[in-house]
Amino acid sequence: MSQQLLIAFVTFAFVMAFTPGPNNIMLLSSGVTYGFRRTVPHIMGVSFGFAFMVGAVGFGLATVFINYPVLQQVLKYLGAAYLIYLAVAIAMSGATKPEESRG
Repeated sequence: MSQQLLIAFVTFAFVMAFTPGPNNIMLLSSGVTYGFRRTVPHIMGVSFGFAFMVGAVGFGLATVFINYPVLQQVLKYLGAAYLIYLAVAIAMSGATKPEESRG
């Protein structure tokens, strides 16, 4: 990896870590609702997930998708189905009881 590319990547990662995106908004909401201690697993999941995504891209996952375009389509539809499942589960869950919200 060239030095110029590495600097661009580190700058991107730094900016993305501190700008309000969907993960940071979820963590904010979780922290306010459930407190810091119960939000720590969520924080760790976001951190490890981002690191995994960056690692997969860095190790050439795009090459796999270029060689096997069907795999990309399958993952795209499975991901969409999972997001729909999560949306339905959240919509059907109801309100959090006050005694469950603080821990």
